[in-house]
Amino acid sequence: MTNPIRLRALPEAHCKDCSLSGMCLPLALKTDELDTLDEIVKRGRPLKKGDMLFRQGEPFSSIYALRSGAIKTFSLSDTGEEQITGFHLASEMIGLSGMDDQQYPVSAMALETTSVCEIPFERLDDLTAVMPQLRKQVMRLMSREIREDQQMMLLLS
Repeated sequence: MTNPIRLRALPEAHCKDCSLSGMCLPLALKTDELDTLDEIVKRGRPLKKGDMLFRQGEPFSSIYALRSGAIKTFSLSDTGEEQITGFHLASEMIGLSGMDDQQYPVSAMALETTSVCEIPFERLDDLTAVMPQLRKQVMRLMSREIREDQQMMLLLS
């Protein structure tokens, strides 16, 4: 008789243990602030290739930190044509562009098995009011997204 293979769950990585924390929101946070941030982060099961993280036009609710894998963002034209707006890899934040109109202007789809941390924006916004370092990091991330968009426009023109 053979012994069955026993599967065990991998320990869930928290912000303070994540190898990407230096490139994500936790940059420069104190241990107690990191624990507070960690309490609002949602870690779901990994997305499979082709799974949608969010769709164009859906209400904006969260931003996402990519822990592993790859995401393609794209918009659909009125005729249904897909126009790619970006490719995102581990350590990148996506979904920030939905803050303005309170809806995601693009769709985000996993290109391979992808792990993300979901950060509900309302809760993050509350934390930035009491954590100046977190507020600065969110501003840096937004600035980086603007700069990358500008560089993309220059390449396309």
